[in-house]
Amino acid sequence: MKNAIKELYVPVLSVIIAIIIGSIIMIITGFNPITAYVSLFIGAFGSVNNIANTLANSVPLILTGLGVAISFRAGLFNIGAEGQYWIGAIVGVWIGYHFQGLPWYIHIPFALVAAMIAGGLWAGIIPGFAKAYTGAHEVITTMMMSYIAIYFSHFLLEFGPMMEKGSIPQSPKIQASAVIPFMVKNTQLSYGIFIALIAAAFVYWLMFKTTWGFEMRAVGLNQRASKYAGMNVPFNIVLSLGLSGMFAGLAGAVQMLGVQHRLYDSFTSGYGYTAIVVALLAKNNPIGVIFAAILFAALGTGSQLMQLNAQVPGQLADVITGLIIFFVAADKIIKLFREKFAKSSKEEASV
Repeated sequence: MKNAIKELYVPVLSVIIAIIIGSIIMIITGFNPITAYVSLFIGAFGSVNNIANTLANSVPLILTGLGVAISFRAGLFNIGAEGQYWIGAIVGVWIGYHFQGLPWYIHIPFALVAAMIAGGLWAGIIPGFAKAYTGAHEVITTMMMSYIAIYFSHFLLEFGPMMEKGSIPQSPKIQASAVIPFMVKNTQLSYGIFIALIAAAFVYWLMFKTTWGFEMRAVGLNQRASKYAGMNVPFNIVLSLGLSGMFAGLAGAVQMLGVQHRLYDSFTSGYGYTAIVVALLAKNNPIGVIFAAILFAALGTGSQLMQLNAQVPGQLADVITGLIIFFVAADKIIKLFREKFAKSSKEEASV
């Protein structure tokens, strides 16, 4: 319990400090922070539809965040979740429209599993083996593979076999049997939210209740000690990156089958990059990833009403996000403030 509180301390304090500094910025620039934050909250959680859209936006962030958290726990910096997301989206959509006559209980799992495998291979084969056996830095390899995936999707939709006939670069619409149904009308919330929650519970079990999870975390803490303990370090590196890519690929498929229903010619979704922030805020805890993803989804959906009601630029939500990242990454600064506060409190008590 104490460890859980310690893990929560820095993220929660980081969010609070970011909100306070955001308020100061608003006051300096002539905006009312109370009106802004009330509008932000109402825009994210003020109605059933708003809550549904916030949860819908959190689904891909939860899944990609889980993938990044796995790699971070293993001491690996998977910066290519965006590319793995797109590979999963490509495979999920292709299976979604290419195969006809399948019942939904076969078609949907088929597309999701295939997308997971594709994302896992995309992260595990080249970046994973390169890191495990040649020492190539995974930041470079995963980032380069990400660019390849994004431009590959661009090719498929503008000049390649996935382009639907017509002037708009997009894929054909997936079959009805591959569609993940919506939960709330007039929103984007699908039953994919349950897939995300189940995935978070699975990752928690895998990382903290199994031997594989223990070994991946041990390798992340100290590869040399893990090797002397008899652990297969190269295997765990490949496994960690592969699992990371699998969840990013799953995010792409769930988003396509549950929300978009086809692949559009878009160079980036941003989910893979925001997932890094989500994992950092959650301290790589799978359950924490859920709440961190909802927070960032809320900043995105609520900023629209904040801009409308309080006339505050929507980009201020990005400023708050950046401040959260800074304070989470600079947790030593927060610890320093805490130690000084505790010291001053002791001195006051002794007087």
